[in-house]
Amino acid sequence: MKGPLFYSKILLFGEYGIIKDSKGLSIPYNFYKGALKIDESLSEEAKNSNESLKEFAKHLEGLDAELVTFDIEALQNDLAKGMYFDSSIPQGYGVGSSGALVASFYDKYAHDRITVLENLTREKLLKLKVIFGEMESFFHGKSSGLDPLNSYLSLPILINSQDNIEPTGIPSQNEAGTGAVFLLDSGIIGETAPMVNIFMESMKQEGFRNMLKDQFIKHTDSCVEDFLKGDVKSLFGNLKSLSKVVFNNFKPMIPQQFHSLWKQGIETNDYYLKLCGSGGGGYILGFTQNIEKTKETLKDHKLEVVYNF
Repeated sequence: MKGPLFYSKILLFGEYGIIKDSKGLSIPYNFYKGALKIDESLSEEAKNSNESLKEFAKHLEGLDAELVTFDIEALQNDLAKGMYFDSSIPQGYGVGSSGALVASFYDKYAHDRITVLENLTREKLLKLKVIFGEMESFFHGKSSGLDPLNSYLSLPILINSQDNIEPTGIPSQNEAGTGAVFLLDSGIIGETAPMVNIFMESMKQEGFRNMLKDQFIKHTDSCVEDFLKGDVKSLFGNLKSLSKVVFNNFKPMIPQQFHSLWKQGIETNDYYLKLCGSGGGGYILGFTQNIEKTKETLKDHKLEVVYNF
């Protein structure tokens, strides 16, 4: 058995902000992918995956039956045969490794599932998001459900607010363009839950809440609008502001050894960095109008281009 492939995702804009109703934009990233598999002989890694899937299956059995039910018998049979999740998606890197796993389980075992081929009304999308949030909470504590939704639909998703999401089109890539969105490998695995806890603690301070509303969310929303419109000039102005706000207010989420690189980008205007997912490690997201120059500047780091414009 080899299940269908589910891809990783990149939340271009909206990390942390979407918890407080900022806009967000999430895109599939087909470089990494995962699928459910059954093999006769299991590697050590596959055995570990199989064991953790058994725990995940228990979590699924405990979900609200009015929201979603699963073919637990088929699932248990497959697990007994040694089913595992075969994935190239790095864990703890902010590109949705658990999201792809959740999407693959829903696709294979959920009863009465909402399919990608249906007319996806806002109600259906929101229902999927809630189901996926409950499923993914096994991995992260609290989950928005967006990563699995992106992986399941394999479409860019525009988040207008927590209860208003829609599939969207993004400007087509210009392979010959000098501008790029890129991933910078921090070389450290990030843990989502501790970062979210730091954020929630900070939210108790009025100053932090005001900064989030007046600066962070304002610049995030503008970046989403500029990106979808293809307004590069305005986008880079807003990216610079966003990069500064993150640098000044989200320091715990930026690995220490990247503080100077982050600042250098803002000071030289060569590139701007932002968080990819919850931060604390994993990937850092970057935007540049001159990718060749940026590659040269960051040549001591692992850099992956994900989108050209």
